[in-house]
Amino acid sequence: QVQLVESGGGLVQAGGSLRLSCAASGRTFSNVAMGWFRQAPGKEREFVAAIGWRGISSAYADSVKGRFTISRDNAKTLAYLQMNSLKSEDTAVYYCAAAYSRGPLARVGDYEYWGQGTQVTVSS
Repeated sequence: QVQLVESGGGLVQAGGSLRLSCAASGRTFSNVAMGWFRQAPGKEREFVAAIGWRGISSAYADSVKGRFTISRDNAKTLAYLQMNSLKSEDTAVYYCAAAYSRGPLARVGDYEYWGQGTQVTVSS
């Protein structure tokens, strides 16, 4: 079992930055691939970024490539999403997710464990 808690969301102006954190419980964090997804009102949950269990491989949605960076600290059982050059279309609830896999994984259905989400609002 893996329990996930996101933090770091908030309100930011367009062009600004935020860093989301995902704290994971359990002693098997180094065995799970991690991902970030987001869901805007009236839209389906979509892939943002993912990282493999060793933090070597990563993947990004085209819409965030070059602006967002995913990372992880296995010793601290934390995953991060650094978001720069934010746009109004980045406004959504952001979720972190975990799966017992080497990863990185880009589909919602690949993940077994989800956090409760954190709201990110970008004002234009």
